[in-house]
Amino acid sequence: MTKKTFIIAELSANHNGDIKVALETIRAAKRAGADAIKLQTYTADTLTIDCKNEHFQINHGTAWDGEYLYNLYERAFTPWEWHKEIYKVAKEVGLVCFSSPFDKTAVDFLEELDSPIYKIASFEIQDIPLIEYAASKGKPMIISTGIAEISDIELAIETCKKVGNHDITILKCTSAYPADPKDANLLTIPDIKGRFGVKAGLSDHTMGIEGPVVAVVLGATVIEKHFILDKSIGGPDAHFSLDEKEFTEMVTAVRKAEEMMGEVDYEMTEKKKKSRQFSRSLFVVADVRQGEVLTEENVRSIRPGFGMHPKYLKELLGKKFSQDIERGTPLSFELINK
Repeated sequence: MTKKTFIIAELSANHNGDIKVALETIRAAKRAGADAIKLQTYTADTLTIDCKNEHFQINHGTAWDGEYLYNLYERAFTPWEWHKEIYKVAKEVGLVCFSSPFDKTAVDFLEELDSPIYKIASFEIQDIPLIEYAASKGKPMIISTGIAEISDIELAIETCKKVGNHDITILKCTSAYPADPKDANLLTIPDIKGRFGVKAGLSDHTMGIEGPVVAVVLGATVIEKHFILDKSIGGPDAHFSLDEKEFTEMVTAVRKAEEMMGEVDYEMTEKKKKSRQFSRSLFVVADVRQGEVLTEENVRSIRPGFGMHPKYLKELLGKKFSQDIERGTPLSFELINK
């Protein structure tokens, strides 16, 4: 995680149960310009129980309505036995690889892989024991806030700091899949930085690439976006993920936004000095005789910038020229009687 925006390609369930797809997705993420690939480390049993009553059935206006939690997670999880190979391939292609653990056993497992960062998913922000255990490992913490109240965010940050972990990034997140741009509320990003005194970023579930670009302009240091090799392979998250072409466009736009933001700059560079030659200044715009009165008809503020500053025009009106002057001469104090 450097000074430039840290761009994360979220693999999630976009391997669709095929490790070959998972590994090729990592290579595609590198080609697309991602800095990192992120997994989710859980099993259906570490997230929920296999129960078919109404409490465990999704019915919230999502693409997964009608499914039971256990069945969805069983279909979407990344097998733990894949992780070692995934981390290996990510390292080979030059991507940071890390994961979202969903219980303590996942943290322990990821520690064996020397996972460099821990990401807490939106719906786990209230799992304080999990946050405390992950933060205690002393690695950067990234925490999404999709369902969080201010008090949840405060408690999560306090929990990290309590175990000595102050490397915290809070991600603005809208927990809808896909999210409506009208619900993005990206102005929350600078508020997160100011209110909580931590780094801020965006976990984006909108369909386009505009959100990450705006987020970077607003001070995001981390961008997370779901990434898929090919939307035609399907899967639980395919409908709101970016493919390689789209992700590449997003990365290009983010990097361009970073470049355009630059830094606060009022310095008068040589380039600016040259350009100022084409700014406005006072010129004599009619042939005049010595003793003739200076008026708005014979002196005007025009381009280029070799004459006097236009701010002097009002005080000079009514004074007399000290000599004959040709049209097109830059006005100076020497040409005016004192």
